[in-house]
Formats: sequence, C-alpha cells, structure tokens
Amino acid sequence: MKHLFTLILFTSFLGLTACMKGEHVDLIIHNANVHTMNDQNSVEDAIAIRDGKIVEVGPERQILNKYSADEYVDAQKKDVFPGFTDAHAHILSYARQQISVDLVGCKSYDEMLVRIEKYQSKHDRAFIIGRGWDQSLWKSGEMPTNERLNELFPDIPVCLFRIDGHACLANDYLIKKSNVIEKYHSDPELHNGGHYEKIVLEIGGGIAGWMTDEPSGVFVDNAMNPILDILPDFPESELVEAILSIQDELYSYGITGVHEAGMKQFEVQLFKKLIDQDQLKLNIYGMLLPTEDNIAFAEKNGIYEHENLYIRSFKVYGDGALGSRGAFLKQTYSDRHIHSGYLCTSVERMNEIADMCTRLGYQMNTHAIGDSTNRVMLDIYRDIHEVDPDHRWRIEHAQIVDPKDFDLFTEAGVFPSVQPTHAVSDQRWVESRIGEHRMEGAYAYKSLLERFGMLAIGTDFPVERTDPFLTIHAAVNRKNGEDIPGNGFLSSERISLEECLRGMTIWAATASFQEKQLGSLEEGKDATLVIFEQPVKANAKFSPNFAFSTYIKGKKVYSVE
Repeated sequence: MKHLFTLILFTSFLGLTACMKGEHVDLIIHNANVHTMNDQNSVEDAIAIRDGKIVEVGPERQILNKYSADEYVDAQKKDVFPGFTDAHAHILSYARQQISVDLVGCKSYDEMLVRIEKYQSKHDRAFIIGRGWDQSLWKSGEMPTNERLNELFPDIPVCLFRIDGHACLANDYLIKKSNVIEKYHSDPELHNGGHYEKIVLEIGGGIAGWMTDEPSGVFVDNAMNPILDILPDFPESELVEAILSIQDELYSYGITGVHEAGMKQFEVQLFKKLIDQDQLKLNIYGMLLPTEDNIAFAEKNGIYEHENLYIRSFKVYGDGALGSRGAFLKQTYSDRHIHSGYLCTSVERMNEIADMCTRLGYQMNTHAIGDSTNRVMLDIYRDIHEVDPDHRWRIEHAQIVDPKDFDLFTEAGVFPSVQPTHAVSDQRWVESRIGEHRMEGAYAYKSLLERFGMLAIGTDFPVERTDPFLTIHAAVNRKNGEDIPGNGFLSSERISLEECLRGMTIWAATASFQEKQLGSLEEGKDATLVIFEQPVKANAKFSPNFAFSTYIKGKKVYSVE
C-alpha cells in the first residue's frame, strides 16, 4: 500500500512537471554546442523543434523547463550547425561519373587504359564513357592523343572527359560517327567558343615539328558539342541508384543542400519524381541551363518551388577551364603564347539571357574563370544593379580576376560563388598557365569577400571531392588534404573559419534567396541541422570530420549509429 501511494505521488509529480513545462514539441536536442550562425554568431545549449521548424534555441535549463518533447537527443556537447550547403555542385554529373569509367586520380595514360579495359570487360557497354582524367598528374603533363585508344577500341565509340568536364578525349570511331570536324569548321559557335587539339608531327629524335589539321582526339568546350549531341545517357534506374548513393554520402558530411549548377529539363523532372517518391530529401537549388525547353519552363512557371526543389536561376557558361586552356584571359596564356581562350557564350547571347532573367525575376549565375570573362560579366551585371540593387546575380568560380576589377563586384552588386579546393588543386600548375604577374588576382577569396561582404562556398563536385572539411582546410589554411603546400597557397587570400562556415550556411542561403528558411538556427526556420562527430575546427594539419547525425526539417536522415 505504501509503495502504491509512492507510485501515485511520483506519477502526479511527472504530470505536474509536464504541465509546468507547458508547450509540447516533437524533438529537443540538448547538452549541445549549438552554433546558430545568426548575426551575433551566438552559441547556445539546446534547441526545440516542432513540425519541422525551430521553436526556440537557448540555454539548456530554459529549453528543458519550458518544453516537453516526444524525443530528447543528448548531443554530448558536440557541435551542432545548420546543415551545410554546397553552393556549386553537380549531382547529375557525379552520378554519371559513378556509372562511367572512373578515371579520377589516374597517374598515367597507361593506368587510364587499364581502367577502361577492366570496366568494359565487366559492363560490355555499346558506348564507353569515362570521366576524371587529369593530364597534370601525368609525367609529361601534356594533353593525351588517341592513337592507343584507337588500337584498343577500333569499332566502338569512346569518350573520356577531363576532370573539369570542359575537354574530352575521343577515339577516331567517335570522331567519324559524330562528324565533329566538319561541324566544327562550319559552325561559328563551335570554333569561336572551343577548339580541338591537333596532331604535331615530329622531325625526329622526339623533336616536335609542324602542326597538322588532323585531330589528336582532344576536344575542348564548344568543340565537344557534336559529340555531346550523340552521347547516350545511362538507364534511369542506374542514375537513380547513383543519385541516392550521393545523397547518403552528402548526409555523412553534414551536407543538406546543393546548388545544382546546370540542369536540363529531363533532370528537373527526374528530381521531381524522386521527391514525389519521398526518396530525394536534399534541399536542391536548381540552376537551369538556358535551353529552349528550360526557358519555356521558366516562362510558364516563373519562380518555381516543388517541396525541396527551388528554381529561380539560369546557369550560363562564360568560358572554359584553365586546365584545358579554355578560360578567357585578357592576355595570352604564359605556356601557349598564341592562345588566350574564348567566350563559350557570345556577349550578344549573354545580354539576351540577362534580359530574360530580369523579366522573369530569375538569377543569372555565370561560370567565369578567366580575368577577361569576369570583366565581361561584371559589365553586363552592372545594368541589372541599376534596376535591382538586391539582384544577387552570381559569378561562379571568379578564379582569375584583374585586381583593377575587384571593386566592380561592389559596384555591380555581384555575389561571388567560389570553390576553395580549386585553389589548392590547381596550385601545382596554375602559375605556368597565367604567369607570375597574374597570380595577384588568382583565387582571391579574401579580396572578393572584402568587396562584396559575403561568399557562397561550394566544391564543384565531382571536379573536387564532396568533403566540406577539405573546403574548410583549403579556405582557411590554403592547403590540400595532404597539407600541401606547407606554407599555404597564396596565403594572404585565406579567410577565417567563421567566414568559411557562413559561406556554407547563411551566405549560401542568401545566395539562393532562402535565408528566411535556411542557413541559421533561429526561431521559425527549418530545423535542418547536423551534429558533428568532432569539434568543427581548422587545424593547421587536415583533420577529417563527419556527421554524427543529420536532420532535415526535424527528421533524422542520417546517423553514424
């Protein structure tokens, strides 16, 4: 009887405590270091979540006394951040790379051929597609030619994309099948915005002689278009499997959102289908390619939102990449004095796209690597700044900027979208491309931040790895994952840890017009967050880190357990 009375008293106490707590929520995460990323950059102890939204963030005792919850998570003093956003990436390209021959990290042409043979013996494709080779990792450092590829695969098309996606190596079978040479010479868009490498005859003893008109097999930027036109896609089932695998990989790093930099209409519809099937939960900010069907889509739908898919921008290719010498420079390349790159999209066409974006209320996000392309885009963007000072139009990459043009980012209100790992990947060879005199404006993230006040930060995966902690290391310490170079690459352009984290959270949200829903842990915003295994730091030596658990709108989508 005495025990029964005690039980009744205890039960009554629990009921009274619940009543005292008042509000009921779905989830409370407590005993945490909650980095809100708000304007004050405050750090709190606990967070209360209901219906996928943040109800309150505050001290431990305040949250636990004020709310009761269906679920309590003890974060064990771990760091909690808003879910990271990769502000420039390519999920679909990464998916296709996973299905293709994986050529990333090949140390030689020989290794590349071995990988292709192993892949084909396993898959027996009717059209061999590979992705990820980088001639700068090879002993010669020179662009490959296709003679040995022709010997191995004389009767099947083979297309092998460089790591940046701006060049490909094709065998003769594919060159003939696509009629690429004839189309290149007859179409100004192809030869004004691209080129193909030509065979150089040797005089003897390994000494190069004169250049022929015969293709070596390498096609760059717009010159690839006839090949891309006949390139088959992979079965949808294989693409879906790869996309969902990538989603899991991103969750494991605490990435909950991606700015998908260039989407075809088929890809928009595929994402919608996966969202409707409750399979794709990542926040996707879509940049449409300016194709006829995508423009028709934007004309019909305007600013478009389908659950976690948000579309209000167009991605435009201003120029190519430095690695394949397609970036458009004000002066010629230091290692190819007759060549300065080119615009992949004409100024006239870019102005047409700018007008369309202005009319539809869409962003214009332009790939601009070379200093000449950056200047062209800054001049075009100044017009929209006069119409709408808060336009948030973006320059993607902004890799080489003439120091004289930095202030134009302020004058034109241009949002820089950068990928710090590019700097430490390119540091091995970039000076040979552009010369010492242009290094002052190269990968100048601190200078860009000082002008505009914000950076959108991403990786450009699959060109680089998805790991955001490599991004932090590159941005803050200016080193790669092997801690090279020891003193940091162009270290005067390093940014702080807080600035880098803002670039992957609240600034990335602002760069996609989503700062009212995402990017910080504040009342009323989506409860999209990550608890990290280790403290989030920028140590002098690279330290791997992963998500302990990842949440999107209050629902756990990943757990290390």
